[in-house]
Amino acid sequence: MASDRLVLDQFFPYRLSVTTNVVSDVIAKAYEALFDLSIPEWRVIAVVAERDGVTQQGICTATRMDKVTVSRATLALVDRGLVTRAPNRADRRSRLLALTDAGRSLYAQVAPKALQFEEQIFSSFDARELEDFMRMLRAIEARALELGG
Repeated sequence: MASDRLVLDQFFPYRLSVTTNVVSDVIAKAYEALFDLSIPEWRVIAVVAERDGVTQQGICTATRMDKVTVSRATLALVDRGLVTRAPNRADRRSRLLALTDAGRSLYAQVAPKALQFEEQIFSSFDARELEDFMRMLRAIEARALELGG
């Protein structure tokens, strides 16, 4: 019979959060040291690289980062000359973001490093395990969104 007692270390949402934080912390230290980028800044760059002309709201939706985090990261990237903001004719309250030449150059340096980190972290798993894991992550995300995300 299942226990009604919560054991935090065996609680799936907690384990998922802790694991995510450990992985993010390792990567954040490297990105800060190598590229002077925070994780939110890197995520903004990556989304803009994939979707040139995205809005900050679009980045919030894609990354699940809050508006303040995205706004601060975007402003820092604009100040560094890595991202530009252009008027959005479809919605005058928002701006369309694009990478500058310097932003594209930085992305070209960081993206291979990101893939290298992924390889180092997941190299002990075979392709089938990784496919199953990705499928489970997507299913967990979808179910959480159904429940009120």
